[in-house]
Amino acid sequence: MRVSFEADFADALLNPDRPVPFGITAPDPAALARRFAVHRNNRMLGLVNALRRHFPVVEKLVGEEFFKGLARAYVTAEPPRSPLITRYGDSFPAFIKGFEPAAELPYLADVARLEIARIRAYHAADATALGAAHFAMLDGQLAEDLRIALHPSTEIIRSPDPIVTIWAMNSGERDLATIEPWRAEDALVARPGLDVEVRALPPGGAAFLQALASGATLGEAAITALADARNFDLTSNLAGMIDAGLAVKPGLFRGPHP
Repeated sequence: MRVSFEADFADALLNPDRPVPFGITAPDPAALARRFAVHRNNRMLGLVNALRRHFPVVEKLVGEEFFKGLARAYVTAEPPRSPLITRYGDSFPAFIKGFEPAAELPYLADVARLEIARIRAYHAADATALGAAHFAMLDGQLAEDLRIALHPSTEIIRSPDPIVTIWAMNSGERDLATIEPWRAEDALVARPGLDVEVRALPPGGAAFLQALASGATLGEAAITALADARNFDLTSNLAGMIDAGLAVKPGLFRGPHP
């Protein structure tokens, strides 16, 4: 009975068409609906504001009023499943993709994916990065058999649109300008130190890092990246990976994946 009441109460909080749940009373029954409406509005406002904090660039792209309508629709359709408010919005990008009024902005969902990746990266575990010296000591003939563990905060977002440029121009990282040419961009999101960083990956870089993350050896990851982009450059991508602090301890080892 308790679970049924709690489920009914939670549903009524986010659904204005639902009546006040059975079992809730007040000294003045005539004021009960009004009081519950205040509680309902505060709950909705709190969740909408949480989404505004998590997705500031999405809001800037569509405007405050449009975003509030989008957020309210999302909150109603997908209420929180976790007590951790930092996790709320993980499914927001997928919701945006199916939100018909946003269909004219096909890149919006991928920008939202980038923003929620930044939230996850901020809260990810810390790890010690391997510097260039660790790789300089390696035997070149054995290097292709290495497996490299990536920093726990690492996320890759692949998009047919220039999402890194769009995000940077609307977050204050870059000045607003015409995006020419309009082309696909793969985003790297990571927090190797104190700050979350967003970088645009070079050709084949996303496939390379994704392969390493799945347990491929350095040689296998390079082959995967070359299949993804014929102009993939292993040396520059390794340098970029090290510079970004993505290779971590303990994760550099030879032989079969443990």
